[in-house]
Amino acid sequence: MSDATSELLVAGASPVDLHAPELYLSRELTWLAFNRRVLHEAQDSRTPLLDRLKFIAIVSSNLDEFFMKRIGGLKQQVQAKVDTVSPDGRTPMQQLIECRAVVSELESIKHNTTVEVLSLLEQHGVFVRHYTALDSAVQAELREHYINNIFPIVTPLAMDPGHPFPFISNLALNVLVTLSFPGDTELYLARVKVPLRGGVTPRFIRVGKTHTYVTLEDVIINNLDLLFPGMKVHACEMFRVTRNANVERDEEEADDLLEMIESELRDRQFAPIVRLEVMQGMGAAHRGMLAAELGLHEASDVYVVEGMMAHRGLMQLALLDIPELRSPAHHPIDNPRLQDPRSIFYVIRDGGPILLQHPYESFATSVERFLRTASEDPKVVAIKMTLYRTSADSGIIAHLINAARNGKLVAVLVEVKARFDEAANIQWGRRLEMEGIHVTYGVVGLKTHSKIILVVRKDFDRIRRYVHIGTGNYNADTARLYTDFGMLTCDTAISQDITELFNFLTGYSPPRSYRKLLVAPYTLKKGLLERITREIRLHRPDNPGCIQFKMNALEDRDIAEALYKASQAGVKVDLIVRDTCRVRAGVPGVSETIRIQSIVGRFLEHGRIFYFKNGGHEEYYIGSADCMKRNLESRVEVVAPVEDKQLREDLRLVLDIQFNDQRSAWDMQPDGSYLQRTKDDGEHHSTQDQLIDLAEKRSKAVAKRKRKRFRSNKVLQRLQLERSEQP
Repeated sequence: MSDATSELLVAGASPVDLHAPELYLSRELTWLAFNRRVLHEAQDSRTPLLDRLKFIAIVSSNLDEFFMKRIGGLKQQVQAKVDTVSPDGRTPMQQLIECRAVVSELESIKHNTTVEVLSLLEQHGVFVRHYTALDSAVQAELREHYINNIFPIVTPLAMDPGHPFPFISNLALNVLVTLSFPGDTELYLARVKVPLRGGVTPRFIRVGKTHTYVTLEDVIINNLDLLFPGMKVHACEMFRVTRNANVERDEEEADDLLEMIESELRDRQFAPIVRLEVMQGMGAAHRGMLAAELGLHEASDVYVVEGMMAHRGLMQLALLDIPELRSPAHHPIDNPRLQDPRSIFYVIRDGGPILLQHPYESFATSVERFLRTASEDPKVVAIKMTLYRTSADSGIIAHLINAARNGKLVAVLVEVKARFDEAANIQWGRRLEMEGIHVTYGVVGLKTHSKIILVVRKDFDRIRRYVHIGTGNYNADTARLYTDFGMLTCDTAISQDITELFNFLTGYSPPRSYRKLLVAPYTLKKGLLERITREIRLHRPDNPGCIQFKMNALEDRDIAEALYKASQAGVKVDLIVRDTCRVRAGVPGVSETIRIQSIVGRFLEHGRIFYFKNGGHEEYYIGSADCMKRNLESRVEVVAPVEDKQLREDLRLVLDIQFNDQRSAWDMQPDGSYLQRTKDDGEHHSTQDQLIDLAEKRSKAVAKRKRKRFRSNKVLQRLQLERSEQP
């Protein structure tokens, strides 16, 4: 904690300069702190063992992405001699230095936790063994497997004056081999790439039908005589590089957006390296040689890894089918309203809007059903949607194609700038185009992050528009792993807003001041700031104001400052922020009424809710946007009001459960650190477990009512039959 922050905490000086950098936390450091909380799940003995491995793998994957995106961006700023400070008062170089220290600490914890969990797994018959620790018969079996299934795709690359230093792929595992010819004292170097990318081979090779595993690199290292016959191997040293993913070009100067993105993808393969990881024990000469060849500073860009490298590979073991070592399997229920056998359009039209809660409620029987029905219904004339990320096994693409084949007008905005999904989205877009679907690839200068579907249907009385607005991607895989909200509605004003938004996205229609929606980058930020200001104005001692946000990140400086002002006015501000958060909670004179918590559980918290008490005329919103500068100013985001009484009660229940969580909630302290809530007075179920239970109870209640109606109908039929048989 800085001295200036300490003074604020102790003195609560007033008035406080709300531009003081001490009041704002670092975007990068708070994101790393979130990963520390995720890693804690791997350390927690209450977490099932295979789930603990899963959390280790997740943190490892997150850190890889952190280097590709955030560290890569900071290094670009340093190289460009950018000295502008962030809202928290740090220069790009200061951020790099502090991030490196935190990452090193995380890596150490990750290694120790991995060793502990793997040791505990041995008590349950799951082993990760070194090749040399296996008996000769098992080694012979592994060697045979290697020869038949792996050896043909392994390529040794010599490194000498006749063979230049080879290209090193992003995130690939590599073995640096030191060799000599028989009787020769001269040493040679070769690089062997471990063939893991693209799912060519698994990271862990299973021994027979047991749960004993050996890493692929270990098998390769112990069979190098096949790659270098007759040569003597002196050393094998692992290394790995991470490349910068920030290779975006100027869209304004691009003649073809799709061609530009494809060019960026090619550039990314050869982008500058931002991190070199080397195994502990690698010789100083080899470490220096690699750093020099890769254009890195050995002191700042080289990370020494203790033990196993690339822990993201542990996800393979985390997915082992050993139920007693994992959390109980979760099976989403069908939304109670959607258990109605009628057309989904009748259910929405006659019963009002429907709130969806994933993964507690099925994505397949709600969102996919909505699209499937639209593709088959002869009264549907048009379907429009945004597609940010989807999955290979999702029915989304198939339903859109089916709709086009059934003669419906189908228009899809495929966002090709979705980071790390660009190639897949280009593929989906071209496939849709081949089916005659109108495909656009985004708006120049903006990234379309909204999740919306518009269905136009000829109902019995008039043309009616049906809409889905969500907080999560149209992705069947993440819909089982992320917590998200969605709303199905045929509200006239919202439908008109969505129609005009699509006209803007696909044509030249200028942005509008929408009737009900808050849309970034035009009305969302202004709308949130106005509502925060209104809450301050309406705040009274006998009717205190209240703001509650649930989101993934709070990074925007203007929103943060507005929340500080609300707190100074006495408004209660409750925030559930999953990861990055610039605001400090509980600072005297600044944020005394602000409570900030983060929730980490078996699912990734991903839904967004915005609540304003509004003097008793409460407002609830859900949508795709986080309170980040990029989301509010450089993306197309949609946030929609939830006005139905029952749906608002459902959102209130979610918020109340999460704010009172005693198992998976972490509370921010005034210095920006987090403490996990602990209760010693009995068992406490996490937010997510409680929501699973509630979903199952809702489903059982519907089933019970159906059985009751069925029995009542049977009784009525019997009475009618008896009366008809009477003389």
